[in-house]
Amino acid sequence: MTSEVASEPIVVAIKVDDPALADRLTALLSDVPGLRLASVHEAGDAALVAPPAVQKSAQQDAALTPREIQVLRLLAEGASNKFIARRLGISVHTVKFHVASLLDKFEAIGRTDAVTQALRLGVIQL
Repeated sequence: MTSEVASEPIVVAIKVDDPALADRLTALLSDVPGLRLASVHEAGDAALVAPPAVQKSAQQDAALTPREIQVLRLLAEGASNKFIARRLGISVHTVKFHVASLLDKFEAIGRTDAVTQALRLGVIQL
């Protein structure tokens, strides 16, 4: 490698949808020696990309009702349908309806999978 090539900065392209986050990243990375951020339509030597679109669409599709969030939080605690029904003052049938809706919205294969996806997406916290 020649000294001329080694002195050229690495051009990094970053796609960030959040303007505030983009500004923070620009401020943090602008002073890194040997690194230059690519301009808007410039190809970079390296690119940082967002998580797969599947996760984004799952989060967008998972617009939950307040009741679904209550049910989801109780599911995360390991509560049974009967316990959830008593705790929320609704029927077991209604709990089953909400659980089925959660499974559908998260495209989950079961209760544990729905809770895991909700935690990963930040919908609920333990």
